Formats: sequence, structure tokens, C-alpha cells
Amino acid sequence: MPRKFKAQTFEQLQVVDISAKGAGVAKTATGQVLFVPGVIPGDLITATAYKKRKGVLEAKLQRIEKPSPDRITPVCSYFGNCGGCKWQNMAYPAQLAFKQNIVQQNLYKIGHITPEETLPIKGAKADYFYRNKMEFSFSNQRWLSPSEIEGSDPIESKNGLGFHKPGLWDKVVDIHKCHLQADPSNAIRNRIKAYAEEKGLAFFDPKNQAGFLRSLMIRLTSTGEVMVLLQFFKENQAERTALLGMLQKEFPAIKSLLYCINNKGNDSIYDQTIDCFHGRPYIVEKMGALEFEITAKSFYQTNSTQAEALYQIAADFAGLQGDETVYDLYTGTGTIAQFIAHQCQKVVGIEAVEEAVEAARKNAQRNKIENAIFEAGDMKVCFDDDFIQRHGPADVVITDPPRDGMHPKVVEQLCNIAPKKIVYVSCNSATQARDLALLSSHYKVARSQAVDMFPQTHHVENVVLLLRR
Repeated sequence: MPRKFKAQTFEQLQVVDISAKGAGVAKTATGQVLFVPGVIPGDLITATAYKKRKGVLEAKLQRIEKPSPDRITPVCSYFGNCGGCKWQNMAYPAQLAFKQNIVQQNLYKIGHITPEETLPIKGAKADYFYRNKMEFSFSNQRWLSPSEIEGSDPIESKNGLGFHKPGLWDKVVDIHKCHLQADPSNAIRNRIKAYAEEKGLAFFDPKNQAGFLRSLMIRLTSTGEVMVLLQFFKENQAERTALLGMLQKEFPAIKSLLYCINNKGNDSIYDQTIDCFHGRPYIVEKMGALEFEITAKSFYQTNSTQAEALYQIAADFAGLQGDETVYDLYTGTGTIAQFIAHQCQKVVGIEAVEEAVEAARKNAQRNKIENAIFEAGDMKVCFDDDFIQRHGPADVVITDPPRDGMHPKVVEQLCNIAPKKIVYVSCNSATQARDLALLSSHYKVARSQAVDMFPQTHHVENVVLLLRR
């Protein structure tokens, strides 16, 4: 039986780096590595290690002895509690530098890859209020602050509408102002909560699976359109109609007011029926000359401005001349495919989610794009020799897989068909590095550029250009 780890406090620790998940990395005089949340490189700290995992000590910050030159005061009053925006205490230029370093280290350490050219990271124009989609949870047992628990602050209500407290799946941090999504997001959320408490509507009880109000999703477009989706745990037509009617009346910017009744064990809407109470079942986003209908279930990059920058980098890497056949793997709703369609002879998108493919076809029709073809199917099964025979060999492949990266069968097929170029867009440079290593016998990594889609967090996208050897 392993011995219980004995907590140990370390003083005068220098934070020297950031881990892949955003925690500060400190080293003791004897070379022990500590992961400490809430600190940034350059901080001098005292921390207590409470657990050892895979040779690394997990620790809790006790105090900052001397702050880093890059340390700043977080703008959000919920910093450290809600679980998001973990880098608000770091100046944005420093965030960009560490994100670029994380990508480069992953490529080198995991994939043994050093790109021939690494371009500077593409920073975001707006480092706050940039998200076009946010999801909030209702709870009748919100997270209480230490001062509320101790009794120095009164507890006016235990209802909460906000984000789940990290490590406490049944507790929600009640949010009054979130700095991630622009107005009228905060106004809509706060009005819903005030109305619900005034009318005595039951907030969700996650432990006992009971209540009325379950979750809230708000989507915005750069053109000012708003989508609101309220998820109810059970049907109560009178209360539901009154709440939705209030939103319709008080927020005319809402072009799509939706709801669903979900009494299953999780909040996922993808297997649920979405009903339209008012307006359209979609909102319209613009990207350059293109328009995209966004439904409640649509995947669309959550940072609209940076999405265009990301796709432009992918297009520049592809260097299309107009006569190419392009495959767009993991095409989602076909945004990249349609973005580059006018630059090539034909683009073929493939995606596992049927609804996303239907949306891609509809948006291509809306944008009068006639050289884009979209197919639905499991990538590792459908991206086969029959697919190649139907559409012809690809000159260029653009791939934008989920965080898990590409299936080994997809990587193998890419090596078999041997396109001249592969542009690999990734939201996880660790799995990207793994896949690049598998492709390295057939392709060299000519260029790499990171793109910051999510300021104030450790998440970063990376685009890589591979050229056939």
C-alpha cells in the first residue's frame, strides 16, 4: 500500500515556466518540479505541495513573495473562482510569448519537429469580450464565498446562474458581469435571473435532478444578432411562455429565441429537439463576403474576428492557384471550405455530424458557391479509396480535427494519397505534434504559426504547412 503523501511547504520558489494546462511551473533547489495554479513566470512564491503525480508535485500557493514584472491585476471580480480566464493576472504580450513557446515545445518534445520557418503568433485584436457563444448553468445551491460561509456577508439567495466551480460539479459561481462576451449578454443573463427569483421559478438541483431552469446559451454575431436558448428540466407551459415572452419584449436584438425540454442526465443539446419560440431558428454571421446561418447546434469558431484571421493564415499556407482539388477534412459546417472555395477548382469537405453537413450545404447555397461538395461520415471509415475515386486525387488537404487529433487510419490514408501540401489546423498542438511525427517520413514541416483565439486562457491554435518530400 503506497504511503500517504506528506504535505511540504517550499519558500523562495522561482516560477520559471507554465505547464500545458496553464499552471505555473516552479523548481526547488533539489530539482523537484511543482505545478502551482494562480502564479506566472517571474513570481517568487511560497507554496505547499499536497500531492505527487507522475513525478511532479501539485501545490497550492501560500503567498507571493515578489511579483513577476508581467503580473497585472485581473479585471474580473470572479478571477480564481469561476475556473475560466486563468491568465487574467498576466499581461497580454506575455501570454502570447508563453503560448508560442508551448506550441514550439510540444512540436519539438512530442513530435521531434522543428519547422523550417516559425512565424510570430497572431494575437487577438480584442483580449476581452471576444466570445460569440457562452453557456451558463442554473443551480439552487450556488458556490458560497468564504465570507458568506463565515457569516460576515449575508446570504440573500442560494440560487446561481453562471459557471460551474472547478472541482465542484454541483456548485455554480453566480456571475453578474462576465468579461468574455459583449453586451447584451450580461444584461440578458441578469434579467433572466432577476425575473426567475421574482417569480419564484425553481433553479436546477443537479444532485436530486429536479427544478425548472437548467441552462442558458447566448450566441452573438458581429452584425448584432442575438440567439438565446433556454433549457428547461421539465415543461411548465405557463411559466415557460411568460419567461420567454418577457425576453422577446425587453430584448428586441434577440432574432432567435429558442428553448428545449431536457430531463436527461446531462446538459448536452445535441440529442434534443430545439423549439423556436420567436424569430428564426438561426442567426446570421458574416465573414468577409460570406454569410453563415448559425443554429443552436452549429459549430462555429467562438472568436469570430480571430476565426477570419485563422482561416486567412490557412489559405495563405495553402497558396492555391485556382486549378487545385482540395479536401477539407473535419469540415464542420464548411467554413474553411467556403472561405477558400473561390481560390481553387473544387473543394470537398467531409464531416461526421450529419446536421453540420446539412448546414454546410445550405450555407454554400446561400453564398452561391457551386464548387464545394460536402459528405457526412466517420472520417476513419469514409475517407477511403472509394472517396478518392469519386472526387479525384487531392492536390492540397486542409485538416482541422478535434482536440484528439487525427485517427491513425486518416494519417495513413494521407500518406497513401500523398497530396503536394497539407495544411494542419489544430486546437491542441500536443496531438498535432503526434500526428506530424507520423507524417514525417512523407512530409516536412515547412511553416508554423500559432493563433491566439482565446485570450486570458492557455488555449492556442496552431497552423502548420507540410510539403511532400
